[in-house]
Amino acid sequence: FLLLGFPALHYQECLIAITFLASYLVILAGNLLIICLVLSERDLYRPMYFFLCNLSSLEIFIATSIIPKAVKSLLMGSKAISYPACMAQCYFYSLLGSIEFNLLAVMSYDRYVAICYPLQYPMLMNSQLCLQLLLGSWTAGFLVTIIPTILFARLPFCNANRIDHFFCDSVLLMKLSCAETQTVELISFLASSIVLFGSLGMTAVSYLYIVNTILRLPSASSRHKAFSTCSSHFTIVSLGYGSCIFMYVQPSSHPVFRNKAVALLNTLVTPLMSPFIFSLRNQQMKDALKVSLKR
Repeated sequence: FLLLGFPALHYQECLIAITFLASYLVILAGNLLIICLVLSERDLYRPMYFFLCNLSSLEIFIATSIIPKAVKSLLMGSKAISYPACMAQCYFYSLLGSIEFNLLAVMSYDRYVAICYPLQYPMLMNSQLCLQLLLGSWTAGFLVTIIPTILFARLPFCNANRIDHFFCDSVLLMKLSCAETQTVELISFLASSIVLFGSLGMTAVSYLYIVNTILRLPSASSRHKAFSTCSSHFTIVSLGYGSCIFMYVQPSSHPVFRNKAVALLNTLVTPLMSPFIFSLRNQQMKDALKVSLKR
């Protein structure tokens, strides 16, 4: 068994547990609301909202892979986690995170087609292509995480069994191994870099074309409307990429406390804010919500 690191004082643990639990419930409610709206309102049967619905599902899965175990450990006082459960948590967290970044890149491509080729958009972004892009995101996420996970699972662990974190993070767990880990660390670093910078590159190129097209629009109202369709996605992209690049593509000498803070932003704050960003800043989502409430 491994031990997760939490504050020693009981009242601190209770306060953290309540915060985690309340945030988790809001994450579930907000993202489930988006999923229900997209599925129930025919006005939202568009590629943008199809991808948004899948993004909300990923946010729920990521939060569920981390928060319930952390809350249970805090409230029950038992901070032990079995080795198989720890490895499963590491794998699903990495897998779901990789898929999410791929999906964010796909969403940026969708916005690129919508703004740069508005007349051809319905034909280019048809249902078959949307499904292929979604399956491609899942497949690429699986392929890029499976090899580092297999190598990581074969490492022997015979030293300390305490992880100074609120979940099984692979970076810290690797430090507990009593074998040479340079090869595994290098492969994990390359895999993380491929996911992060590959999807970030696609997103950046899409936004370069988007901005160039928007600036050429004749009226200010047209430019404002075009920018508003991308603002929510751009906000989530900035939060997600910034935190993960800081965590996983960095020197190993960074303080553990800083890693915890960034991990908290990525696993709790971003999924918590995502429903509000996409709903409150999107007029079609607000209209769909008003229609649903009137029924």
